[in-house]
Amino acid sequence: LGPVFGGWLIQHASWRWAFLINLPLAATVIVVSLLHVPESRRPGVERIDWLGALLATLGLGGLVYGLIESPVLGWRNSLVLGSVLAGIAGLLLFALVESRSASPMVSFALFKSRTFSGANLLTFFLYAALGIFFFLLPLDLIQAQGYSPASAGAAALPFIVLMFTLSRWSGGLVARYGPRRPLVLGPLISAVGFFLFAIPSVGGSYWTTFFPAYVVLGLGMSITVPPLTTVVMQALDSGHSGAASGINNAVARIAGLLAIAVLGVVMLGAFRSRLHQELQSVSLPQTVQQQITANEIRLAALPLPSGIDSQTAAVLQRSISGAFVFGFRVVIVICSVLALISAALARIMID
Repeated sequence: LGPVFGGWLIQHASWRWAFLINLPLAATVIVVSLLHVPESRRPGVERIDWLGALLATLGLGGLVYGLIESPVLGWRNSLVLGSVLAGIAGLLLFALVESRSASPMVSFALFKSRTFSGANLLTFFLYAALGIFFFLLPLDLIQAQGYSPASAGAAALPFIVLMFTLSRWSGGLVARYGPRRPLVLGPLISAVGFFLFAIPSVGGSYWTTFFPAYVVLGLGMSITVPPLTTVVMQALDSGHSGAASGINNAVARIAGLLAIAVLGVVMLGAFRSRLHQELQSVSLPQTVQQQITANEIRLAALPLPSGIDSQTAAVLQRSISGAFVFGFRVVIVICSVLALISAALARIMID
């Protein structure tokens, strides 16, 4: 319901409501947890690892901030360079603190389990692909394809319905076939699904362009996610199940975060390159070219410069949409490769 309802709110109210609706949902989860989720504790844990949490936050924050600002400010900018270096230093200190802490937030000893390490590597690459995919796809649907926000949210329904209806069935695949087969097959199907999203250009019916891709990707992720959760929870003893779940969820979120930062730079670079190539054959005044260059970071939402005739405006709009689709295809092919890497990791590392 989230993408559909969120898209409707963005279209008819404000994008802020898409975030505000999380508040009553979070409050409901807290109440349900307090009433129905049993407490569990692992003996020997004495305190919360505040220092590790702070260093992880500062490290990731600095690294991601620098990567996101680099296309705008440039790599030689002191703020960008300082943020990246501070982020790297924070992550190195985090590793040092965790290795010496009596109650670490992330115990590196857990990764001695080959299956646990393999499951988290699979999670990292696959959720990196999902992170940048779900970041860019709404931009493609709304800015390049002309979908309304509500329609863009509704377009994801095949993916959502498959994940919802097939999760119980795919969770049973581990008991029937073991974890390795579904964790190889699922990412392989997901790789095909990602690749199908790279085929549509601008225009065309939803049912022949994005619907098949959503169905294939939804099937692949439905086969992957429940067995992956089962493997993560069973790879370690029950005393570490909470840590195992927390680490795996953190890996998924960090993967999406870094993918948006890194592959967002790739997207912008591909968009800029193709747009400049497209506009070489168009005679534009210097002031118009400067306006386009200054707003390239807005991708397909790049506003048309003022003072141009309708014919030039139409050519510019086609060039902008075409450049966005080109950059989107580059990133989506990378997503497909990341899914293939996930399948290979499952084949090599999952028992």
